[in-house]
Amino acid sequence: MQDYLEYDVVIVGSGAAGLGVALRLAPLAKVAVVSKTELAECSTFYAQGGISAVLDARDSIESHIQDTLNAGAGLGDPNIVRLVVSQGRDCIRWLLDQGVAFTQLETAKGDLKLHLTREGGHSHRRIVHAADATGKAVESSLIARARAHPNIDLYEFHNAIDLITATKLKRSPQRALGAYVLDRKAGKVKVFSARAVVLATGGAAKVYLYTSNPDTATGDGIAMAWRAGCRIANMEFMQFHPTCLYHPKARSFLISEALRGEGAKLLLPNGEEFMHRFDPRRELAPRDIVARAIDYEMKRLGIDCVYLDISHKSADFIRSHFPTIYAKCLEFGFDLTREPIPVVPAAHYTCGGILTDAWGRTDIPGLYAVGETACTGLHGANRMASNSLLECLVFAKQVAEDLSQRLAEFPLSPPLPPWDESQVTDSDEEVVVSHNWDEIRRFMWDYVGIVRTDKRLRRALRRIELLKQEIAEYYGNFRVTNDLLELRNLIIVAELIVKSAIQRKESRGLHYTLDYPHTNPPPAQNTILDPRSPS
Repeated sequence: MQDYLEYDVVIVGSGAAGLGVALRLAPLAKVAVVSKTELAECSTFYAQGGISAVLDARDSIESHIQDTLNAGAGLGDPNIVRLVVSQGRDCIRWLLDQGVAFTQLETAKGDLKLHLTREGGHSHRRIVHAADATGKAVESSLIARARAHPNIDLYEFHNAIDLITATKLKRSPQRALGAYVLDRKAGKVKVFSARAVVLATGGAAKVYLYTSNPDTATGDGIAMAWRAGCRIANMEFMQFHPTCLYHPKARSFLISEALRGEGAKLLLPNGEEFMHRFDPRRELAPRDIVARAIDYEMKRLGIDCVYLDISHKSADFIRSHFPTIYAKCLEFGFDLTREPIPVVPAAHYTCGGILTDAWGRTDIPGLYAVGETACTGLHGANRMASNSLLECLVFAKQVAEDLSQRLAEFPLSPPLPPWDESQVTDSDEEVVVSHNWDEIRRFMWDYVGIVRTDKRLRRALRRIELLKQEIAEYYGNFRVTNDLLELRNLIIVAELIVKSAIQRKESRGLHYTLDYPHTNPPPAQNTILDPRSPS
């Protein structure tokens, strides 16, 4: 039956994490990759900076581990950090084998080696990159490989609605059985039956009004896992990228941290530097510190933005190292080679997510999570620059290795029930969806942003409780659409962020609250929410 599909593994998400799992599994399993828009419309594609890996003889694994743990503000898991960091070189080699063309540097002997740059929080140059469009180079190569593989089927414009689990069907033992998926072009819901399901849906920064993320980043995997019964961890730690281009038509275009790594300075409108007042590392401090410094100065002075200046570097250097950013800024009338550019912080990365172990396993057998949708213990309270793609690649390998050993434990399920829409109609109130979507993102920005208070958090939670009821009623009466599914997921993500933030009675990493400005003494505690426990 065309609407009933069977696979060994269904992967929801088509970024580096999802395609990484697919390509590593494809030699021994039939794999489906489900993407709710085009395959490339994911956070990986828009990643500018690069991938951190210890490749320089003056660098070391221990240094990378310590930098990552320092950035994580006491919450990083040392065992997971070591697991990830120690595999950096192998992951870069694997990407080279997939055809990724990283930027190279000619040595004094005339040889070519990978060019390394430096970003905030790193004590050495260890960022492998493809100019300033690393994600595009990685994603394009992985897509080409996936399209060519006979064991990988790619489903674009297919939005996963919910996981199908044994518990939901009153079967035992509990495990993942597949997913209901909306075929957006055909307007119908398909059943994907699978031995195992991998969630690789990216982050949830679209829950905020201003974000560097693509429109797909609506926390779908986190919300689906929560509804299925998985624990979610550390959702209060939402990273705000310090420098997005400030222009009404730029849609928060990201200005890579690599500019600051190469000497760009942050300035007030009068040209004064200010980062020295907040951290001795200045522009190379971790992102939470830089974003909070910018937020403070904007509020102190009542200004709309600050400025980033790299014009003291040669024009040739700027154009060769940052061609994409240079061209994009020119589109909006800013010349990086001649003048400072206006920048503001924007929601960028979800450090929390679905709680997993070192093999990407969740609380439900046969259900895995990988990449930004997961909380592995790598990032702790703040992600260090360019560790995200590294995490995607390492955990794609971990998940594929575990599934290659365990897939036989998960037989295909007996026939799964079709999607039931016998009690719903087409919506005649789409304005409800657009209005609620806008309201969520605005109050999350105002009340649950870079600086928080208990009063703001409680106010946000009251709005969430009302909106949850409205959205649930709407979902129960009308046929699903892409916008409705994203809204349903966004309200869950918003609730998880707020409840996690309320629980943390301290300031740590990306979570800064005026009511508890100090950091609690060790040991640091993770915030873990369990859908099976009373709220």
